[in-house]
Order: sequence, then C-alpha cells, then structure tokens
Amino acid sequence: MKYLLTGEHTERLNFRLVTLEDFELWLPLFEEEHVAKFLGIDQNLSPFEQCEFWFNKVFHRYDNGLGGMNALIDKNTGEFIGQCGLLVQTVDEEERLEIGYSICPKHWKKGYALEAAIKCKNYCFEHEFTDNLMSMMHIDNIGSELVARRNGMTFEKQVKSFYVFSISKAQWESQKE
Repeated sequence: MKYLLTGEHTERLNFRLVTLEDFELWLPLFEEEHVAKFLGIDQNLSPFEQCEFWFNKVFHRYDNGLGGMNALIDKNTGEFIGQCGLLVQTVDEEERLEIGYSICPKHWKKGYALEAAIKCKNYCFEHEFTDNLMSMMHIDNIGSELVARRNGMTFEKQVKSFYVFSISKAQWESQKE
C-alpha cells in the first residue's frame, strides 16, 4: 500500500497499520472539545459516531490506495500514542499529498506529532512520492499549525476554514544541508 509507513520508526515511535482494536484507544480524542471541528467532522455526532466516521475514513483510504494514517506506538511501552501518515487529498480540485497527524489527548505537547510528521516528510521525499507536500489544519488549531511550521512548512493559502502549509522537495533538500 503506497504511502503507508508500516514498519517504519522514529526515536520513540513505531508505525503500523490502524486496526479495529485501536478504536477504544482512539475514542478519547473525540471527547475533547473542538476536535471534531478541527478534523472537519460533524460536531452533532456523538464521540462514538465521530470515532466511527474516522475509522471508516482510515479503512477507505487503505482499501482505495489513498495512503492513510499509521498507528503510532511507543517503542518502550507499546502504548498507542496517536496516528500520522501520508494522505491523498483533493484541495481546490487538485490532488495533493498531505501529512496528517492526530495524537491522543494524554500525549499532547510531548513532541510526538512533530516527530512523526518529520518522519513522514522525509519518507515522502526520499521515496519521491511528490515534489510538494502539505499539511492542512483548521484555522483555530494552533497546535497543528505549530507542528507544520516546525516541520519546515510555510503558509500557502486558506481554503474555507482550513490553512494549507506546504514544503517543496527543493526546500526540504536545502534544509537538510
């Protein structure tokens, strides 16, 4: 399955496919205020329904070659930390590759999203999947914006209530030097 980082790892994290067994571990994310809005999910759905919607999307991506989120597992404890991956998205009628990242609330502000996003960026450009990579986040999601900026991305444009940040392969190569 192209774009998935299954079997990859970082200093603290292992990447694997998301499974149905992860559902209960992921549910607390949707109990947090604003998460549905930040992820573009119907805020009138219950947290369970939002999580169900998310999982259906993940498996749809897997089944249709649209990349997808990888489960992030703590190397030392085996604990489920969150999800991150390379996703095929359509933005302004253009198909693009995005780094998506979401972390379980109890692991927020520990650097996991950035660590995983950097791995996805490097993996993408090293495997020559695209010459321009993006991350999208709700305009009020300051945490995700900070991750994108720290991942070397710059503001590209606003699409409805979402910001698009991006980095080109040339920019990535110059940052490595």
